[in-house]
Amino acid sequence: MTNQTLATPPASKNITQTEAAALSLKDVHLTLPALSGAVQILNGVDLRVAVGETVSIIGPSGSGKSSMISIAAGLEAPTSGTVELLGSDLSGMNEDELARLRRGRATMIFQSFHLLPTMTALDNVRAPLEIASVNNSKDLAQQALADVKLDHRMDHYPGQMSGGEQQRVAVARALACGPDIVFADEPTGNLDEATGQHVADLLFAAAEKRNTALVLVTHDTVLAARAMRTLTMRSGRLT
Repeated sequence: MTNQTLATPPASKNITQTEAAALSLKDVHLTLPALSGAVQILNGVDLRVAVGETVSIIGPSGSGKSSMISIAAGLEAPTSGTVELLGSDLSGMNEDELARLRRGRATMIFQSFHLLPTMTALDNVRAPLEIASVNNSKDLAQQALADVKLDHRMDHYPGQMSGGEQQRVAVARALACGPDIVFADEPTGNLDEATGQHVADLLFAAAEKRNTALVLVTHDTVLAARAMRTLTMRSGRLT
């Protein structure tokens, strides 16, 4: 299979090449310096994700999955190639411009939660909404926590919650603003099977309800199979 097959989502979703893309990567390369010489992390990645489409990416550790998702979200710059997020070319954008583009439209869920320990669950979810100057930030944050069944934990701090609860707060934070696209990097990697299943249910239900695109990196083939498309990354290439 070649990278050319990545351009068209499954026919069952009835997406055409003219439909708006939430994400487009074209011939993306990433090379990093090392003492032993330059290391090729990504080697000509092509990927198109349509609005509302869910795509999972699997592959061995070190294959470039996390680097690719960081580049796709504008958190890291590629060595070469084109990245378009929500219709905007990321090349040449500075940090402020990238932040403005992502604000309220593109969110990220990490394996290690990344909650602020000195803030309650409610404040962790509400903070990005406040930064985006959303008027009803408290109501949206409360509803997002209720959606992940944590309305009884709103005033608790991360240290008072289990790992599964913390990840559900992270999911609520990512979804509260009603984003156009969510990037999830091993969102169930630190969770037991039952809790991971619950978090996955929340992610896919929210994506379907809000027509949100979801790009999911995972080692879990069962989780990956829930997406509309599953791609494999090996040695910096998608197949």
